[in-house]
Amino acid sequence: MGRQNGITIEDALNMEYMKNCKLVAGFKGIRNTISKVNVMADPDILSWVDEGELLLTTAYSFKKDNIEEQKNLIRECSKKKLAGIGIKIYPYLNELPEEVIKLADDLNFPIIDLHYSIPLSDIMTPLFNEIFNRQSYLLKKIEKIYEQFMDAMLKGANSNQITKLISDSVKNPVYVKFEFPEETIVQFDYVDDSIKELLLENATKFFDPNIDRSKEKKLEESNELIGGKYIKRMILPIVAKDSIYGHIVAWSINTPLGGYDLSVLEIASTTMALEILKALSVREVENRYKSEFLEDLISLEDRRVEKAIERASFFNINKKDRFLSITLKIKSKEENLSKVDITSGEMQHYITKIHDLIDRNIIKQFGINGIVVSKTERIQILLSLKKDTKLDILIEEINKKFQEIIEKFNNLDFRIGIGRPYEGLENFNNSYLDSVKAISTGKILNQNAITSFEHLGIFKILCQDNIEDELIKFYNTTLKPLVEYDEKKSTELVKTLEAFFENNGNLKKMSDFLYTHYNTVLYRIQRINEITKMSLENPSDRLNLEIALKIKQLLKK
Repeated sequence: MGRQNGITIEDALNMEYMKNCKLVAGFKGIRNTISKVNVMADPDILSWVDEGELLLTTAYSFKKDNIEEQKNLIRECSKKKLAGIGIKIYPYLNELPEEVIKLADDLNFPIIDLHYSIPLSDIMTPLFNEIFNRQSYLLKKIEKIYEQFMDAMLKGANSNQITKLISDSVKNPVYVKFEFPEETIVQFDYVDDSIKELLLENATKFFDPNIDRSKEKKLEESNELIGGKYIKRMILPIVAKDSIYGHIVAWSINTPLGGYDLSVLEIASTTMALEILKALSVREVENRYKSEFLEDLISLEDRRVEKAIERASFFNINKKDRFLSITLKIKSKEENLSKVDITSGEMQHYITKIHDLIDRNIIKQFGINGIVVSKTERIQILLSLKKDTKLDILIEEINKKFQEIIEKFNNLDFRIGIGRPYEGLENFNNSYLDSVKAISTGKILNQNAITSFEHLGIFKILCQDNIEDELIKFYNTTLKPLVEYDEKKSTELVKTLEAFFENNGNLKKMSDFLYTHYNTVLYRIQRINEITKMSLENPSDRLNLEIALKIKQLLKK
């Protein structure tokens, strides 16, 4: 009913021409809004009625002995969201059946007993006049509030001021949650302290990430049980570029929420969407310039690198600092693809929000001088660090922030690589390459979403591009014969060798780990020694075979 402008059932009953009429059912719908009036000569009219209409009829069209048909009429009227139905019961019936009254009460659908002496035309004309007057008045109010919002926007009003304007206009508490930039604004001037916490709790439940309701691009109206009372709630999304960037929530604590209030929320939503679009446009321009700077900086062309270094001062970067690269690769989780495929527009929306979180919760919060650049499914970060920066502590704190971001987007797969710091801006490319290798190597090793190149151990050496040929040769002369034997004989000697290192050569633990008899494990160890022509009792051979297993992972053999 939120979009309907007119008068309520209660208002209509208080008018002079309705003084002898009474509400006989659906008392909880007494605040339903009448936006139109229609007359029913036969039940077929239900195919042409609209939401918010008050339907007028007589009990003449009711079949006295067919209660199910009467109940079906009430059910269909409620389903079509009519404001209510006015029935001239007498003299055609003495009263409506109890079953019909109970159904209307259950549906909160108002039934008005129209006095037999009043012609339907005497009801329709005053109702139409009153609805027209109310709608004209509301249109003027809406025009005025529109001008107020536009004036506020042109004067550079911030989000808090706009939220205050919403609350003042609807005379009810308002809660606004932005996703970009991430911010929550509460305007509860019109409620007692005792209910504020209940409203916050009610809003928080709506934004539960496990519930999809907050992803709908449409108005949601509901009756919420708050403080032992049912209170109407309106939630309108703030949509820009076909993506949701926030929500406006209002509750009917002081006055009912109707068509005018919805119009206020719509104007406010549009105003806020325009501000978001402006911020997004600024972000896109900044992102483009920063992206060009980083692309030149990691280029293999000396001329482009020199050009980037010359421009470093524009980004407040001291080219003699230490520089660290962090690379993020983001995509939809594979298990989600069969359910809800994330479109390119939605992915870009997620990237924008993640970019904003990194800017605010890492760069600004830790007071780091840095650059954040976002592209499709990728975010690149350059951190400019002073020589006295305690890097281990900083990286630990940054990892915690990244973990918080990852938990916010449980439908996305994150791979984050952290490079080593290098002194001098001209060496940033080395840190960038480290961060990329940390991602690829960490993925192979099935490590956590965040991988630091510094913590890769021997893989720091093994993942270097210029030694791949040597790695292949080493693999071929150590582990490859064992892999080929497994493929040919359908054995599990490679798996047994991996278990050997995982259990520090303890055959009893290997037996339990592999669910295999001790003697079988002992036999397999002998076969491994024979096929590889090495001995697991020899320290050098053990080292070679353990490294060969790691090379196998890197080469994806």
